[in-house]
Amino acid sequence: MATSKSAKIQGEIDKARAKLSEQQARLRELEQKHKEAENEEIVDIVRGMSIPLDELPLLLQKLKGGESPTYGQNVQKSAATGEEAAE
Repeated sequence: MATSKSAKIQGEIDKARAKLSEQQARLRELEQKHKEAENEEIVDIVRGMSIPLDELPLLLQKLKGGESPTYGQNVQKSAATGEEAAE
């Protein structure tokens, strides 16, 4: 007995659902890896700033509030614009 047209279509639907499920799982895995990589980058950046751990929450609050903290930067604005380089 030949396979009916509807049975073939149902088989294709089943295959498509299986592929979709695999792709969704792969997407979740990639999203998790991406988040972990971002977190590692953030940790590396923060550690590279040489900010004491007890001052970090204050710095983050200032950044969130729109303030411009100057931790570790004792440079005048003229030096930041390159005027010292011309001397």
